[in-house]
Amino acid sequence: MLSTAKLLKHRILIGLIYGCGLRCLEVRNIRLVDLQFERMQLHIVQSKGNKDRYVPLSHHLIRGIQKYIASEHPQEYLFNGKPNERAGGDFDFRYSQRGVQWVIQSIAKQAGINKEVHTHTLRHCYATHLLEDGINIVTLKDLLGHQSIETTMEYLHVCQLQNLKSFSPLDTLFAQCAHSPGSHRY
Repeated sequence: MLSTAKLLKHRILIGLIYGCGLRCLEVRNIRLVDLQFERMQLHIVQSKGNKDRYVPLSHHLIRGIQKYIASEHPQEYLFNGKPNERAGGDFDFRYSQRGVQWVIQSIAKQAGINKEVHTHTLRHCYATHLLEDGINIVTLKDLLGHQSIETTMEYLHVCQLQNLKSFSPLDTLFAQCAHSPGSHRY
């Protein structure tokens, strides 16, 4: 989808949702002050459950966002300045939920993806891919902004985790001790 999107704005939108595991409302509410490039973080303010959290930003995404900001000159919100007072909004102001979903669905269709794709689909992929890459479930819970670990554990059933050979933790302990002077074994 990233390579299919023609507009930089749409690539950034997709990159933020997938690369940071954002909800639709979270991506719509990103303010310029929430982008912490020097720390490589995005501050998500008062999200679901009125909680704040920080998620990492990739180098690639930071470069794209900086290019987008330089060309589009947003004022307060990353996507199109101040929010529109009218219900629903439009593309002249902050993206509406419908506008974000339209972008996601249109680009998925252009990319030849036959399944229905929504913002949450990209968030789900974020969580699944991080688990497959070895992130622990508690860290993922915090990154996703979940209140309960049970909510995060729902992502485990779709992961393609490698079948690791079972082993005793004593083997790991003794392997570490073998490298230290004065190690004792049974």
